[in-house]
Amino acid sequence: MEENKKLIVVPWDFTVVAEHALAHAAKIGRMVGNDICLLHIVDKGIKASEEAEKKTMLQKISDENGTKYNTKITWHISKGSIFTEIAEFANDKEASVVVMGTHGMKGMQKLTGSWALKVIVKSKVPFIVVQDPPADQERYHNIVFPIDFRAENKEKMKMAIFMGKYFDSKVHLLVAEVTDQSLAKKTKINLNFGIKYLIQNNISYEVHEIPKGNFPQQTLDFAVEIKADLILIVTTKNITFADYVVGASEQYMIANSSKIPVCCVNPMTSFANVGQFMGGWGS
Repeated sequence: MEENKKLIVVPWDFTVVAEHALAHAAKIGRMVGNDICLLHIVDKGIKASEEAEKKTMLQKISDENGTKYNTKITWHISKGSIFTEIAEFANDKEASVVVMGTHGMKGMQKLTGSWALKVIVKSKVPFIVVQDPPADQERYHNIVFPIDFRAENKEKMKMAIFMGKYFDSKVHLLVAEVTDQSLAKKTKINLNFGIKYLIQNNISYEVHEIPKGNFPQQTLDFAVEIKADLILIVTTKNITFADYVVGASEQYMIANSSKIPVCCVNPMTSFANVGQFMGGWGS
């Protein structure tokens, strides 16, 4: 990540999944040389005594985990709603990435899954959403990159190249069979685009063709099969209230039952400057 992109943000709510997110952030930060900031959101009407108590707790947690992970960890308190404050803080700080824990979609936690998506789509910064701690503190070995006909797929390539460069990852390009000729053509263009830039940057990759079916579920099944470390998706450009209620495919992916970390990139996302890797394409 570039010199002006030195921060990984971890939304912090004093839960176990936040601790898992911090472990992933430490893994990424160690590889790319980024500091970590724990971001805690409180109500605007919080009492001064309660806020002071939270500040003391955050300082202790930052110190303890800074020693544990041998990295610089700071903290920040923002007042307002998680639906706006997390994205605004990450955007304002030009963070490299936000690493956020979620509880999945078990029972009433389905609402939590939709909340996570509602937070993510407001951000100019990529989100990595996790449910469990990382298996180790080593590199991300295998990244699953599903490709369809949407032009926004190109946004993910920046992140794929970034991960491949810093983590020496293999990128698995997953392509679903499409019967519509127009959509098939667009999908092929996206695939060729991806291959071109992966080759240009000497990043290892494989192409996997998937028969027509439930692509989100097929993507998850494939990720489980190869023991993927990360699934890379692009969010719906114009997500609606109905998507939050019914469940956009991104929500399904984010809260997957296999608990594979998912990196969410919004259309026109602005993050690590990878223009040097992209041959002039990009932001």
